Formats: sequence, structure tokens, C-alpha cells
Amino acid sequence: MPSITLAQLHPGDTATIVAIHAEEALHQRLLALGFRSGKQIELIRKASFSGPLQVRIGTTDILLRRNEAAKITVCKA
Repeated sequence: MPSITLAQLHPGDTATIVAIHAEEALHQRLLALGFRSGKQIELIRKASFSGPLQVRIGTTDILLRRNEAAKITVCKA
């Protein structure tokens, strides 16, 4: 399976987190929110005009900026 970034998913897609390529502060924040390698993630919706992405990890919904989502490598389910 080719890996893509979270920002490239379409609403309704599920994927598995492969890696997070972010600076330390963002990396820590993402870890605190439950973003870990091997975790299942679902893209709920994309706001228009490069607005934020709504993603779901387990039962938690999280809003991410597109530039943050672009730093998260995923493998589509």
C-alpha cells in the first residue's frame, strides 16, 4: 500500500497512521490527542477553501489544519 498524507484523504476514508513528521511541539500535541503509529483514523469532512479537516480517532473528533494533516503519513485501509 502506498503511503499518503492525511490531507490527501477524502471524507469517509479510513486509514492507519504510519508516521508523524512534525516539529516537536506539534508532535507532542498530536500524541496527546491520540495520534500514534498504527492507530486507525477516519476523515469525517474537509472544510472548503483549504479550511480544517475533521478527523476521528476512536470516538474522538479532532479538527486539524491542512498543513498539520500534511505532516501525518497514513496508509489507506
